[in-house]
Amino acid sequence: TLPCLPGARPCIPKDFGHGSLVCVCNATYCDTLDPLVLAAPGSYVKYESSKAGKRLERSEGRFQSSLRTPGSATGGWWCHRGTPRHHGLSRGLPAGLLLTLNISTLYQHVKGFGGSLSDAAAMNILKLSQPAQDNLLRSYFSESGIEYNLIRVPMACSDFSVRPYSYDDVPDDYELKHFRLVDEDVKMKV
Repeated sequence: TLPCLPGARPCIPKDFGHGSLVCVCNATYCDTLDPLVLAAPGSYVKYESSKAGKRLERSEGRFQSSLRTPGSATGGWWCHRGTPRHHGLSRGLPAGLLLTLNISTLYQHVKGFGGSLSDAAAMNILKLSQPAQDNLLRSYFSESGIEYNLIRVPMACSDFSVRPYSYDDVPDDYELKHFRLVDEDVKMKV
């Protein structure tokens, strides 16, 4: 278990050129976030990053209750940072974004958030010192990071591998008697 750092530590920006910045994360320092807190009912929390330098900048807002959600026959919550013309709502609202939430209809459940651990990613992580690896993994998985809880691992090689490989190259081996993991799996993914 990686220990969590209390409170947010700011991004120390580093410019590698090309007009964008990255945050320093090495053996001695990595930026962190305050622990995530659920918004109160009727409110939302937004995190924004930008090429201009915002790094998971937190802001809050309130949804406006509506008996009739715009564009829907049912009630719900909606928030606005303006109103697009095609919704035909009050002209008194500034132009911008309209987000409509119909709370009476659910389409899917979110199991979590995460990323992919490819051979290339694993090779680069393993090239880091142990303290740098700990900081990097903490920034992905801990409460002081972005709290990933899912990882997708490619089966066999992918376009981010240094060589083509599979788990059983023997033709007609339907019982997978020749199935075996390769070094990339044993050393980097499992």
